[in-house]
Amino acid sequence: KRALPRFPRRVGIVTSLQAAALADVLAAFARRSPHLPILVFPTPVQGAGAADAIAAAVEAAAHSQACDVLLVVRGGGSLEDLWAFNEEEVARALAASPIPVVAGIGHESDTTIADLVADRRAATPTAAAELASAGYFEAGRQIEKLADDLSRIMRSGLEARMQRIDLLARSIVRPGERLARLRSVTVNL
Repeated sequence: KRALPRFPRRVGIVTSLQAAALADVLAAFARRSPHLPILVFPTPVQGAGAADAIAAAVEAAAHSQACDVLLVVRGGGSLEDLWAFNEEEVARALAASPIPVVAGIGHESDTTIADLVADRRAATPTAAAELASAGYFEAGRQIEKLADDLSRIMRSGLEARMQRIDLLARSIVRPGERLARLRSVTVNL
């Protein structure tokens, strides 16, 4: 099993253009890493000829070399609806892909041969998008934490310097007071 790239430059998605799974995946990417380009390789995901079409879409994505990670997604359904992802040609295409593949087929309880062959299995199509964008999402959280830490450290440093200035200001004698002291010393002599 290959590791997924931490910061993919482009994500490929193999699914049907009409699938609710595609909308879910695009929404997850828009929320987690909106800058990330997405390339969809449309294919039927159920019915007669779907397995051949899915395998061809995976091969087209792999040969295009346009993406760093490939998501193969489809929403839930009956065993018959998901059967194309149990076919040998799909399994072979996934195994032969030079691009790491995340399978997000069905819902949590659904498991297909494609899930087992892929480099990573996601419980849902949305979870597949979350896996592919995890590096960017985590980097964003780390940047926010570092910004908060930097802000806190700067505030603390400024407060310490302000207290030091207040302390020094109390030890400074005003020129009028100094002249008055000097006059009183000369008068007493």
